[in-house]
Amino acid sequence: MATVKLLADNEMAPEARAVLDDIRKTRGTDFINNFWRALAHDPALLKRTWESIKQVMAPGALDPLTKEMLYIAVSATNGCDYCIHSHTASARAKGMSDVMLMELMAVVGMANETNRLANGLSVPVDAAFRVGED
Repeated sequence: MATVKLLADNEMAPEARAVLDDIRKTRGTDFINNFWRALAHDPALLKRTWESIKQVMAPGALDPLTKEMLYIAVSATNGCDYCIHSHTASARAKGMSDVMLMELMAVVGMANETNRLANGLSVPVDAAFRVGED
C-alpha cells in the first residue's frame, strides 16, 4: 500500500496535470504509472524529477536499453522493487531478452559480492588502477 494516495488526474493541481501531460506526450502513451501519481502531491518535486529523468534517460553516449539495464542493476542493489519492475518492463520494450536480464543479474550479484569482499578486507587500490590520479 502506498504511503500517500495515488492521485487521479482530476485530483491533481493543474501544475501536476501539466507534467503528466508531458509524460504522456514524451512517452507516446496514455499510461501514467503509480510513481508519478504519488509524486503528484508535490507538483514541484514531480516536475523536477520528471525533467531529470527525461534528460538522463534520453539517448546519448549510452543507448536507451543500456541506460534501462543500468537502472535495473542499481535498483536491484538498492532493493527498490518498484523500480526493478518498472525499468525491467521498459528494458523489455527496448529489446532486453530474458537471457540478457539473467546475465545482468549475474553481474549485479557478482559485483555486490566482490564489492563487499574488497570493502570488508580493506584491499588497497592498485596503483595501476589509478589512471588519471595524481
